[in-house]
Amino acid sequence: MSETDADTLFERIIAGEIPADVVHQDETTFAFRDISPQARVHVLVVPRKRYRNVAELAAADPQLLGDVVATARKVAELEGIVESGYRVVFNTGSDAGQTVFHVHAHVLGGEPLGLFGAPDED
Repeated sequence: MSETDADTLFERIIAGEIPADVVHQDETTFAFRDISPQARVHVLVVPRKRYRNVAELAAADPQLLGDVVATARKVAELEGIVESGYRVVFNTGSDAGQTVFHVHAHVLGGEPLGLFGAPDED
């Protein structure tokens, strides 16, 4: 999918043009279930205002980045995974797996997730 300056998929979801399973929303953020979950709990948290990636968001609006992270925590509470643990992931750029160029955090949990990267070999 090629994203241009036109509305992104996420902007269309926030606007209600595309249905989504909404988990939480507030004035600055919108959280909904991923349609291709990678864990038992897989929720996307997006700021209502579009920035292409987390680096752009951090440079332009650190408070909004804080809101996204706070919403990730709220999602973990709502999903009952705070105690067992959860992961928050931002993919930045196509090499990292970013396919929609509207910054979003993946909140993953509800089961053991394993480690990132290759395991250490002794």
